[in-house]
Amino acid sequence: MTLTYPLARYRFEFEATTAIRLPEYAGSALRGAFGHALRQLACVTRAKTCDGCLLAATCPYTSVFEPQKPMSASLSLATPPVPYIIEPPEWGARQYAPGETLTFRFTLVGRAIEQLPLCIMAWRRAFARGVGAGDGTAELLNVAYEEQTGAIPAVGATDLHNPIEDRSNQFEPTTTDQLIYHPGETVAEHSRLLTLAMQDVPATVTLEFLTPLRLQENAHALPPSRLVPRPLLMALVRRASLLSEHHQGQPLLTPAQFTELSYAANGIEGQTQMEWRDWMRRSARQQCTMQLGGCIGTWTLTGDLTPFWNFLRLGEYLHVGKEASFGLGQYRILL
Repeated sequence: MTLTYPLARYRFEFEATTAIRLPEYAGSALRGAFGHALRQLACVTRAKTCDGCLLAATCPYTSVFEPQKPMSASLSLATPPVPYIIEPPEWGARQYAPGETLTFRFTLVGRAIEQLPLCIMAWRRAFARGVGAGDGTAELLNVAYEEQTGAIPAVGATDLHNPIEDRSNQFEPTTTDQLIYHPGETVAEHSRLLTLAMQDVPATVTLEFLTPLRLQENAHALPPSRLVPRPLLMALVRRASLLSEHHQGQPLLTPAQFTELSYAANGIEGQTQMEWRDWMRRSARQQCTMQLGGCIGTWTLTGDLTPFWNFLRLGEYLHVGKEASFGLGQYRILL
């Protein structure tokens, strides 16, 4: 029995051609460079904004970087989640000298995977134009598809459409890499589904947050003292569901299942060892510097986690909370 989800994660390797200086957290800078290059490649109107564009519904730029609000959705939706996640180099300002290798991960969800060749071109253009302070440049070496081949505990169904049922065994995840692109070649065929074998769900798991978690309430990120399991679990459920619904056209949950999960989340207990971490980012669109922050550390969840296990595992790829698209809310599961 397996779990499947329309998702593909890639590892990009670039070789610096001039010195690249990345800030303490590079996710926002990489996202900005990627979006600018993608728009240059995809936009045929050269309009300043996408508002009111007749091509917005079919444009590859809007489908990846600025998805349009759907006419209807089974879950309430103000702004559609973007179907990509950038996982930059680990936290800490760093410099890459010419000849050194810069590596990061880039995940696409649903129909956005079809735009991988365009995304590769956008990343190449972004690094050719320059990223980071001083606009350091780099050339693409290769792109690898990361395939999950090990086993994970089961939520009990063959996919996410039945998240409440239970099944069996234990946990040993492994990953294999498939080189799918070198400059000058075409993109090799590869899977467009994340496939995870299913086994026993533990009664206690610990999430180690590697980048700041921003769970919001009334437009403000919650501090460590106010973190409780229910908002986290439902944020995971909602994110996985909305991404699948909007970018694959396949709702994961009925309203009744969503309500059932909401009630089940009340029975999960949590213990945190989290601290607040601030960081600064420059917004090119708003022409200002923004101070953002979130919670890092470990969060242990205890209870009947079976209904949420698919979503917890998916969260390792999709991340959770605000600004997940440029890498915040990244965690790994510790058993």
